[in-house]
Amino acid sequence: MSATPFDWLNFLKPNFKVLSLKERLFSGFGALCGLAISSLISWYVLGGMNAWYIAPMGASSVLLFAVPSSPLAQPWNVVVGNTLAGVIGVACTQYLPDLTTAFSVAVGLAIFLMMTTDSLHPPSGAVAITAVLGGDAVHRLGFHFVLYPVLLNSLLLLVFAVFFNRLIGRHYPTTPHINERSKDPTPTQKVSIQPKDIEYALEHHTELLDISQYDLEKIILEAQEHANERRKSVFVCRDIMSRDVIKLHENDDIHQALDKFKTVNLMSLPVVNDDEKLVGTLALYEVVEWFKGASDPRNSWQHYVKQIMSRRVVTVDPAQPIQDLVPYFVEKSFNYIPVVENQRLIGIVSRADMIAALQQQLNQR
Repeated sequence: MSATPFDWLNFLKPNFKVLSLKERLFSGFGALCGLAISSLISWYVLGGMNAWYIAPMGASSVLLFAVPSSPLAQPWNVVVGNTLAGVIGVACTQYLPDLTTAFSVAVGLAIFLMMTTDSLHPPSGAVAITAVLGGDAVHRLGFHFVLYPVLLNSLLLLVFAVFFNRLIGRHYPTTPHINERSKDPTPTQKVSIQPKDIEYALEHHTELLDISQYDLEKIILEAQEHANERRKSVFVCRDIMSRDVIKLHENDDIHQALDKFKTVNLMSLPVVNDDEKLVGTLALYEVVEWFKGASDPRNSWQHYVKQIMSRRVVTVDPAQPIQDLVPYFVEKSFNYIPVVENQRLIGIVSRADMIAALQQQLNQR
């Protein structure tokens, strides 16, 4: 097969992708403002000294404003990476007379120490070279070069990056996504990819990846969900719902309701009005609680289902995909969900209905 220009492009740049115009404008404008403001402040603070701003800040701005979610663009990496590189660059300048040897050793050692301290920041390599090849203006500063302009420039640019990225809705710096509800995975996570699975894979991947574990986990889970959507049979609630619904009327006597619960052996029943419109649900425990308090004079007026039922009901549309119901059955332990059309109860989807439908989907794979 003959190569095309696009084949060569894919060889040079796999997965070629151009971001939206909005993102490109935000990134470019952010870098423009960040560099301008931080350099002007540095000029003012340093009194116009020759080495008031260093070129590696341009490279740092690419990470801070174009890919702020990158692990290499986080505050720790910017500050510690540039500082380490500055110290090593100055030291090599003073103790290695040959410039080529000095900046080569400086960059190599800086990479090693940054990877050791998990502070890898690519522009820091240029900081180390600047410390060696910056000329007399930089050499006269000695180790003060690390404080100004390196640390001063880095902090000013970083502060503006935090402000600008948050202003336009980006999460910077990135924070770990922690399950605050429980240390135990949710039932859904237990049967899918978990953070510990990502950690296991990363531990066996020796090369550095320019993506955080949290972002990687999010992307993998979204891809898995999309793949599941593509290969499943699309069942909707109408396909699997039970149409012969056992229900209560809002004007039923509570004793009648209890008799019906005994007959059907269910824990909860939907409640309708004269127009067959769903108005609530009554759980068996609510009936039990009523009987416990029946001797209380304050409850003497309560005789009908509508007086003790719950009016807040989760319902679904008959055309709604059954996958939308999974969280209610799995995470919230629902026994059934009413199916409503024009406010009228036309069926229910029970846990048994869901299990049967999901079993059929598994058999089709």
